[in-house]
Formats: sequence, C-alpha cells, structure tokens
Amino acid sequence: MFFFFCQDNQEKKKVLNSLMSGALAGAVAKTAVAPLDRTKIMFQVSSKRFSAKEAYRLIYHTYLNEGFWSLWRGNSATMVRVIPYAAIQFCAHEEYKQILGNYYGFQGKALTPFPRFIAGSLAGTTAAMLTYPLDMVRARMAVTPKEMYSSIVHVFIRISREEGLKTLYRGFTPTILGVIPYAGLSFFTYETLKKVHAGKAGNAALSPRIALALGCAASMSLVCGVPLRLPKMEAQSGAVLALP
Repeated sequence: MFFFFCQDNQEKKKVLNSLMSGALAGAVAKTAVAPLDRTKIMFQVSSKRFSAKEAYRLIYHTYLNEGFWSLWRGNSATMVRVIPYAAIQFCAHEEYKQILGNYYGFQGKALTPFPRFIAGSLAGTTAAMLTYPLDMVRARMAVTPKEMYSSIVHVFIRISREEGLKTLYRGFTPTILGVIPYAGLSFFTYETLKKVHAGKAGNAALSPRIALALGCAASMSLVCGVPLRLPKMEAQSGAVLALP
C-alpha cells in the first residue's frame, strides 16, 4: 500500500483514516444505487432504447422472475472492486502529487493546473490497471442470470477455463481511455475548487457541506468517459446475455 511510504506514524494514520472513510462512503453509495447500476449495464449491452418506463419494466421484471435480492446481483463483486480501487487511487494520487511537486519544484504547495491533471490521471490509471479484472467480474455478474455464475470465484474460474485469462482484461483499452480524462478532470476540478475555497476562507478546514459540493462538481467530469462505456460493457459481457 502506498501509505506505508508516508514519513511518520501520524501521517500514516491520517491517510489511513481518510482512506477508510472514503472506502466506506463508496461502498454505501454503490450499494444504494446497485439496482440502478445493474439496470444501466443491462441497457448498455442490449439493443433496447432507454427510457424511465423501460427501466422500471426491467427492474420489475427482474424482481418478479428472480426475486428482490437479484436487483443487487453483482454488488458483492462491486464491493470487492470498489474498496481496493478507492484505496489505490487515493494513495496513488497523494504519491503522484508529491512526486510531481518535487519534480516541478512545488514542495508543500498546490500544484499548477497541468501537474494537477496528470496526478489525477495517473492515479486513476494505476487503480484501473490493478483492479480491472474485478470490474470485468462485476459486469458479468450484473448481466447474467444467477444460474450461470454462483459466486465471484466461480466467474473467475469459468472465464479462465472457457475464455482464457486474457478475457479478464477484455475492454481494458476503452476503460483506460475513459479513465484518463475522467480521473484527471475529477481530481483537477476538486483540487482547483478546494484551492479557490481556501483562498477565500483562509486555511479553515472544509465543512462537510462544502466538501460534498466540491465532490459533486468534480464528479461532473464523469461525462468525459460516457462514450467509451458502451464498448467497454459490450466487451466485458460478450454475448452472454441479451435483455429479457
């Protein structure tokens, strides 16, 4: 883990506490929207046109035929991915900021815009590279009936045996092409807005309300990766499922 490179125990504890809080928040948020996320993936890999009415029909059809908890199918794989992804991305971002700060001569100061963007892009790319097979497994579990895969381990075993280990990285290229601008702009926007706020409010710590607002603004960069999500999902799911 990257936080072991921190200089002292106090700094390690600070990074670890932030990391755990972020991982927990991500897990809660992902679990809350899991049925909608699964529905999104189903539409992405099908030929049906999305609408609120069709989405409701799909959710209701899934509930009637597979049960209430099937709406969260694949969420366990999402949690397995989200926690290490958040951990790696957070710690990598801090490390890259420090490395780029030393390189450009900004030790202890806020980075200029370009290094700020590069640090975010590198952090997102690092996290995606190390956790992509888990994302692949999550997508497979989300779009397949429960009879096809019984567990996360079963997905890994079947894919490895029937499709080869390379399949675990199928769709990796569009993922990285989407992560680079998304992660870069997300961290860039957050760090920039935080710097602006600090300039107006002094060195006062961010309140939860302000931090939430900054995070929401930064997440708007998600639109950068939307065009690449469809080829990614199609590659990950292959021909295993079409919408019912």
